[in-house]
Amino acid sequence: MGSRRNIKEMARNFLFSSVNKEFLTFLFFLALAGIFWLMMTLNETYEQEVEVPVRIVNVPKNVVLTSDDTDTIKVTLRDKGLMLISYLYGEGTRPITLNFKTYAKGNGYSTITAAELQRLTYQQLSASTKIVGSKPDKLELFYNYGLSKRVPVKWTGRVIPEHLYFISHVEYFPDSVSIYASKEKLDSISAIYTEPLNYANFRDTLSITCNLQKIRGVKAVPEKVKVAFHTDVLTEEQITDIPIKGINMPEGKVLRTFPSKVTVRFVTGVSQFKAMSPEDFVVVADYNEIRKNPSDKCNIHLRAMPNGISRPSLDVTQVDYLIEEE
Repeated sequence: MGSRRNIKEMARNFLFSSVNKEFLTFLFFLALAGIFWLMMTLNETYEQEVEVPVRIVNVPKNVVLTSDDTDTIKVTLRDKGLMLISYLYGEGTRPITLNFKTYAKGNGYSTITAAELQRLTYQQLSASTKIVGSKPDKLELFYNYGLSKRVPVKWTGRVIPEHLYFISHVEYFPDSVSIYASKEKLDSISAIYTEPLNYANFRDTLSITCNLQKIRGVKAVPEKVKVAFHTDVLTEEQITDIPIKGINMPEGKVLRTFPSKVTVRFVTGVSQFKAMSPEDFVVVADYNEIRKNPSDKCNIHLRAMPNGISRPSLDVTQVDYLIEEE
C-alpha cells in the first residue's frame, strides 16, 4: 500500500510541476484550437460523390428483368462538411424505389431519366443539400414476359498450356444457358461467351468458374459457368496402311493405285493417338482431276481425319495408277 501511495505522489508531482503545468496548458489550448479549426472546416461548403441504392419494386411474377444489374447511382452533393460526413459515414442515403408499374410501358423497354432519379433522390436528402451531378445519365429498363431460349456456352480469351502440351478438349458446366431477351435479340444470338480468360503455363486440367459476358438487354441464367480445359502431351505419330479410295469414278470403272495404301504423319495428344485407327482417315484420288490432267501418276489427298490432329502429311503425294473395267 505504501509503495502504491508513493507512485501516485510521484505521478502527481511530475504532472503538476511548474514545467509540466505549462506543457499541459499548451496541450489544452492546442486541442481547443484543433476543435475550433475542425468546426470551422466542417462549416464550409463542399462537394462529394456518394452512392445511392436503387430498388425496383412491384415487378409482376410473369415479368423477367433483362437489364444489367444497376443497384446504385452516383450523385455529387453540395452541402456543409458536417452534413456530407453524415451521408458518408452515418446512416448514409436511403434507397430510392422505382415502381415497375409506373415506368414500364409494355413494350419491353423503358428509361428513367437523370432528372427523375434526382427528384427521387432529393426525397432522401436534407433540405440544405443540393445535387450538382449524377451518373449514369439514365437507367435503362429491359424486360420481357418469359420469352427465352437455350444457347451453347463458348469461351474467349488466351489460354495456353506449357510447352509440349495442348488443349485436347474443353468442357462446360453447364454447356448451355437460358437467355431472356426480346424476340429480335433472341433470334440474333446463337451462342453466349465467357468473359475473356487469360491463363498460361499449366499442364494439368484447368478448371475456372467465370462470368458470362454481359449483353445489353439480355439476361443469362445462370450468369456463371465452370470451364474445364483438358490437356494432353503432344507427340509426333503416324498411322500406316490407310487405303486409297477412288472418287467420282464412272460407272463400270475402278481405280487401282500402286501402292494401294499409304502412311499419314501428324502431331496429336498421347491419349488421343491410342484411340485412333486407319479407318479414321480417308485418302482419295479424284477421277475428275485425273481426267483433266492426264499423267502417269495421280495426286492423292487426305480428305478426313479425327479431331485433335495438327500438321498432317502423307508419306507420298502421288502414286502410279490404272483405271480398269469392272
